[in-house]
Amino acid sequence: MLILSNVAVGAQTMASESKSGGTVIIKKYANRRLYNTSTSSYITLDHLAQMVKDNVDFQVIDAKTGADLTHAILTQIIMEEESAGEQMLPTNFLRQLISMYGNSMQAFLPGYLEASMEHFRENQAKMRKAIEESIGANPLAQIAQRNMEMFKAAAAAFVPGAASKDESTPVAEGDDLDVLRKQMADMQKKLDELSK
Repeated sequence: MLILSNVAVGAQTMASESKSGGTVIIKKYANRRLYNTSTSSYITLDHLAQMVKDNVDFQVIDAKTGADLTHAILTQIIMEEESAGEQMLPTNFLRQLISMYGNSMQAFLPGYLEASMEHFRENQAKMRKAIEESIGANPLAQIAQRNMEMFKAAAAAFVPGAASKDESTPVAEGDDLDVLRKQMADMQKKLDELSK
């Protein structure tokens, strides 16, 4: 549990620093440890996965050579996610992807996949917005309308004559009270008859 809370706290710190300072630099050492230069702390792949989810821009570089290792680290995160049971990449897709290496179309595939993922995310945002709007407007209003109709029907069953009264005609408060008194008297009379 301590690790998970450290991941969350570390990711929040990194997110705030990334927004203010740009790309977070992560150094990878020969012992496979990852060091966040903005927080001066060692982190794990879980930290980096959370940073990706939080849209924190980072670059992983080899501490000794300065080579950019971001692609390899992101691929490693995907491999760990896939092996942890959360398989998102279908086997057939992986086979097709592997078959594209060395293919004449290989140069076009990264741009195509990136555009496809961006299009998917846009559609996901549109779908979420449409669902929120439809839930906010129509279904709840219809449910409220149905509830009001059921309430009126129940009131009419317990108070005879209430449903037959026209709501559009204004009634004075005294008249309302007289009508209710008469209805209560009628109900009492019926109850007395039933109890005999």
